Amino acid sequence: MTGRGIPAVAALGLLILTAVPSLAQTAPNQAQCATRDKVVGVLAAKYGETRHGIGIAPPDQIMELWANDTTGTWTITITMPNGATCMIGGGQGFKTLTEALPTKGEPA
Repeated sequence: MTGRGIPAVAALGLLILTAVPSLAQTAPNQAQCATRDKVVGVLAAKYGETRHGIGIAPPDQIMELWANDTTGTWTITITMPNGATCMIGGGQGFKTLTEALPTKGEPA
């Protein structure tokens, strides 16, 4: 990663961590954790959210993006190596985008 990319990643992380989680009504700005099955069940039953993306987050964590295409709600979860899944961010206005990558040599 280039030096210019590090601040962007840090800013995204800060944005995610300071977002009010869609399921954390009783404890804003705090991750809500449970077994993965329980968290996924709540996201599906209460918000109608399905998984839209997945990635690896250091150290050895799985990040998932859940969203409801109809209502626009979204939630980001992190699953820890011990199996606990935490909802770390959420909100509204989710839209799926499909954008072509810029041609090599053109600005992004």
